[in-house]
Amino acid sequence: MSFNTESYPGVADQAPAETDGFRFNHTMLRVKDPERSLAFYSHVLGMRVLRRLDFEEMEFSLYFLAKPDADESLPEDVQERTRWTFSERGILELTHNWGTEKDPDFEYHDGNSQPQGFGHICFSVPNLEKAVAWFDANDVNYVKRPEDGKMKHIAFIKDPDGYWIEIVQAERMAPS
Repeated sequence: MSFNTESYPGVADQAPAETDGFRFNHTMLRVKDPERSLAFYSHVLGMRVLRRLDFEEMEFSLYFLAKPDADESLPEDVQERTRWTFSERGILELTHNWGTEKDPDFEYHDGNSQPQGFGHICFSVPNLEKAVAWFDANDVNYVKRPEDGKMKHIAFIKDPDGYWIEIVQAERMAPS
């Protein structure tokens, strides 16, 4: 099956042959406290840590997370797992600059307050009501609940650093 892009001003008619094999791999968010962020992303959203990389000279660590399918097996060998991690799609990289967790006043800009920039990441869920009940049971902070505002088919929650996470149910995104 071939893919035909939607056409808008600025969109190339065809992807250049030189980009064959290019794949969007991950998005990076800086986090203040990796323990708190890893607890949120692994418990509340079910993500798993694929790989951790430490850079001692520069005093930061990278945590690569994804939501593999239950029957998916990941390489055990460290080098193979690293290669596999950087070949996949839909990975979240959490970057921790060492020491930020000890500074009570430290915080990152979420991109949604002024000046605006980065907006959000998004998770698709099989059932929006069940997801909202799960978030409520885990005291997740909301930007927007599904019943608020005009867009009744989406929610926005916040992670421990205040980054916005859109929550959608695919079936509700296409108007009938």
